Amino acid sequence: MKKTLLAAALLAALPAFADDLLPEARKVATTVPPKLLAVLTAEIGKSGPEGAIGVCREQAPQMAKAASEQTGWSIRRVSLNNRNPKAVPDAWERAILQDFDRRAAAGESPATLEKGELVTEDGKKSYRYMKALPTMDLCLQCHGAQASLSPAVKEKLAALYPQDKATGYSAGQIRGAMTIRKPL
Repeated sequence: MKKTLLAAALLAALPAFADDLLPEARKVATTVPPKLLAVLTAEIGKSGPEGAIGVCREQAPQMAKAASEQTGWSIRRVSLNNRNPKAVPDAWERAILQDFDRRAAAGESPATLEKGELVTEDGKKSYRYMKALPTMDLCLQCHGAQASLSPAVKEKLAALYPQDKATGYSAGQIRGAMTIRKPL
C-alpha cells in the first residue's frame, strides 16, 4: 500500500517537475546555434559558402555532441526537408515540426516557436523539447532557391548529399529545429 501511494505521489509530481525543466531545456537548446553561426560566418569569409558546407556536416554534430556531454541532454538538429540523412525526425519530432509550420503559416514568428513536454516512449519517461530554427540570410547561400546557389555550392552539395531536400528556403522560413531530450 505504501509503495502504491509513493508511486502515485511521484507520478503526480512529474508534470510539475517537467515544468521546471522548460527553462533548462530552453537554455540548452540555444547553446549550439550561436556557436555554429559564428563558425559558419568565419568559414564563409575564409573559403566561401562551399567551404562552410563542411562546418554543418562535421563541426555542427561535434558541437551538439560536446554540448550533450556537458549538459546531460541529448541534442541534435532535425528537419522535415533534411540534407543530412541523420537529421530525419522521429514521429514526435515530425509532429512538432509540422505544428511549427502550421503555426508559422498562421502568423506566429518562427523565432518564438517551441514545444516541451513529458513523454513516455517504450515505457520510459523523458522530457523532450524542440526550438524552431528560422532560415537566416546567411543560410540562403546553401539552403536558398536552386537558381540562387553558386555552381560551387551546387557541385559540393551534389557530391556530399545526393538525396538533399534542404534547398528552396527563403529568409524566415523554418529550416528545422533543435531537438533535445533528457531521460527521467
